[in-house]
Amino acid sequence: MTRMTMPPGLRKAVLTTHIASSVGWLGAVLTYLGLDVAAAASTDADTARSAYTAMGLTVWYVIVPLALTSLVIGIVNALGTTWGLFRHYWVLVKLLLTLFATTVLLLEAPTVSYLADGAGSGADPRELSSTLAHSIGGAVVLLATTLLSVYKPRGLTRYGWRKQRERRRRAGSTATAPSG
Repeated sequence: MTRMTMPPGLRKAVLTTHIASSVGWLGAVLTYLGLDVAAAASTDADTARSAYTAMGLTVWYVIVPLALTSLVIGIVNALGTTWGLFRHYWVLVKLLLTLFATTVLLLEAPTVSYLADGAGSGADPRELSSTLAHSIGGAVVLLATTLLSVYKPRGLTRYGWRKQRERRRRAGSTATAPSG
């Protein structure tokens, strides 16, 4: 089976979209982290209330769409290039970290909405629970995926080794095949 790769123009467009959505996701999470710190540390109810309201909007209108875009476009990018989705450990680990971060985000987002609604309903937002641990964890996971993307540690998975051997075997058999 011949591996389908994207034409160069499409590959660059997909890669650009993936980088933009991934960097945007990281930036949005760092912004959310700043709001989360402000909400948790504030002694002023209005400041905390504003931070929780902004956190709710940021999660649903910025972070979730960027996370889903990054995940989907990252899969498309891996499948449409020679990197593949399961050939290299760094790609596989990055996929698993992204799936983990997206899952935790989707599970935690309703809690953020609850906190934002609670802060907006007149309750003292300083008495609400914090999502600070999730914010810090999300930032760490996204920084790890960024490092994997930049440094691309070597190492093929078993699947990658098998595919590499098959490709070499095919290349060797066509090179030694008699012509005409």
